[in-house]
Amino acid sequence: MSTNLATQGTSRIGVETKMYFRAPDTLFFTFLFPFVMLAIFSAAFSASGDAGPPGAEISVAALYLPAMLASGIFLSGVQNLAIDIALEKSNGTLKRLGGTPLSPVAYFLGKIGQVFVTGTLQASLLILAGWLVLGIALPTEPEKWLTFAWVFVLGLTTCALIGIALSALPRSGKSAAAVVIPIGLILQFISGVYLQWNMLPDWLQNIASIFPLKWIAQGMRSVFLPDGWEALEQNESWNLPGVAIALLVWLVVGLVLSRLTFRWIRRDA
Repeated sequence: MSTNLATQGTSRIGVETKMYFRAPDTLFFTFLFPFVMLAIFSAAFSASGDAGPPGAEISVAALYLPAMLASGIFLSGVQNLAIDIALEKSNGTLKRLGGTPLSPVAYFLGKIGQVFVTGTLQASLLILAGWLVLGIALPTEPEKWLTFAWVFVLGLTTCALIGIALSALPRSGKSAAAVVIPIGLILQFISGVYLQWNMLPDWLQNIASIFPLKWIAQGMRSVFLPDGWEALEQNESWNLPGVAIALLVWLVVGLVLSRLTFRWIRRDA
């Protein structure tokens, strides 16, 4: 990477991060939303008692922490970037940037870097809130945190690239939220985020397995849920090699589609 490109990318990360935190709607629906949902699920279902197989019972809050971490990765990458870039295409921001020395690679680096900055902050605060406020016991084994690290980094990178690619789908900035948010909601419902994974029928689990969010959620469950929960997974296994392979495949798909679909100006502009 040339020095100029690295400088452009680093500078763009700062700009994108500042813009992110200055947008109230984006801040709520991508950064704060997992906190809100974790609080709602914990309050709504705590009266039903602990959940899980015998000998591996956990609180509802502990059950939903990995789900909300996976949701945060998805929202930070896919939903945030898909809507944000579509809006920038529509309001002329990309057209103006196309007339500057900023390269598309530096623009990508800025977007992905912003996702990593905000996603890391979000995940850190979620884990701290779960531990300090909700009393969730965190894993103590170093290998669990190593798994968390690679699932988080791979998942966030994959979701960022998919978000960039998905930004080409809305026909206008006004329709971006209407197109992207329903896709995100459906995937969260069928991927073990809002509904407990083993409660879903096999055919719905098979559909969810096509998409990356299911694998991110599965990887997070392997970190934060007791070993007894592994029997409730598809094929009764955390299948971490499968998590890595699925996310790598989607990373390549997202990278290729981003490269093919991205342009400073829409074809129909």
